[in-house]
Amino acid sequence: MGNLMAYTGAHGAMKLRAAGGLHLTYCTNIHAGETWAEVRRNLERYVVAVKRAVAPDRPFGVGLRLSAQAAEALAAPGELEAFREFLEERGLYVFTINGFPYGTFHGTRVKEEVYRPDWMDEARLAYSDRLATLLAALLPDEPGLEGSVSTVPGAFKARVTGEADAGRMAELMIRHVATLARIRERTGKVISLALEPEPCCHMETVAETAAFFERHLFARESADRLGALAGLGRAESEAALRRHLGVCFDACHMAVEFEDPRAALAVFRAAGIRIGKFQISAGLNVRLSGRDAVTLAALRPFAEGVYLHQVVERSGRGLTRFVDLPEALRAAGRADAGPREWRIHFHVPIFREQLGLFSNTQDYLRELLALLRRGSPSQHLEVETYTWDVLPEEYRREDIVVAVARELRWVLDRIEP
Repeated sequence: MGNLMAYTGAHGAMKLRAAGGLHLTYCTNIHAGETWAEVRRNLERYVVAVKRAVAPDRPFGVGLRLSAQAAEALAAPGELEAFREFLEERGLYVFTINGFPYGTFHGTRVKEEVYRPDWMDEARLAYSDRLATLLAALLPDEPGLEGSVSTVPGAFKARVTGEADAGRMAELMIRHVATLARIRERTGKVISLALEPEPCCHMETVAETAAFFERHLFARESADRLGALAGLGRAESEAALRRHLGVCFDACHMAVEFEDPRAALAVFRAAGIRIGKFQISAGLNVRLSGRDAVTLAALRPFAEGVYLHQVVERSGRGLTRFVDLPEALRAAGRADAGPREWRIHFHVPIFREQLGLFSNTQDYLRELLALLRRGSPSQHLEVETYTWDVLPEEYRREDIVVAVARELRWVLDRIEP
């Protein structure tokens, strides 16, 4: 690929890197597989083929997705070392893990269960601790290369009843930071937890996310709590909280929430909130006028039963939110409905600007990538179109390896100078 930059790492290996030292990959949550054996087969079948297409002569990063079941199996004696050999032999390396879906993510109803266990549950803490430990063992010994683990934005909004629940989430996150601080002390590896704001979650908007960090994670009491857990002084604890906690900036989620990308990045920067990684994704964009029966009929095939497809409507009334697309479709027939725009949390191929009557949020993604080209606050870019198997049939006829390679090239074409 002519638009790839050659980068020589600590061991002389050429890595697939975009301008500015950005590591680019795609998230393997697009491949169905909950057991470790299934994950290994997917890496061999799909990731190796994608590497062959986009980075045949240099190491290729893996955006690894591990269920709790798969993570436990990978941690078994001998398995981790065998996996490291597998990666080295095939020219692969792991720098980020998707720790959002804990359990089954394909082939059955997921919907709001994808957030459970959430950050009010000890199981989420144990799972995240294990993922961080695995990533520290897998992360290459390259100067300046850090690891990231994306995770649920606290909890599904309906689950959080008040400040006590928010405090409980913060407590578990601080305990996780204590684990991350110990990993750094023991291995020298820096791993960050990247909370991923999403529609209809406790951390939904940029403002809500910044407020949670300020009130519950960066407060003096939080630093004192971490100090007690990890044996750190106040200044060390404050630095550790900002080093190891941050956000995963998912472009689809941000576009659905009508968050201006430049303003969003400025809020996080001003609040001292690190961005652990950017997920490069696009949602659906629908324009309606009145009841618009033709458009609504064309949209119904996207109301599938596996994933939650939150809808944010912008009209003269402001923003209206629907937890799932079927709910929005039922409300769309109201007699007083005027011109309005829907943005839908349905990850569609980033290169497919048009899907029949609809567009994707590619314009948002183009603007974000233009900003990152001038200087990115994170090393990590991860394409995440996980809905290939539930897209209406006419939009998923392309071979998955060809489609993923096409997505990666689309990003590189827009982030290289």
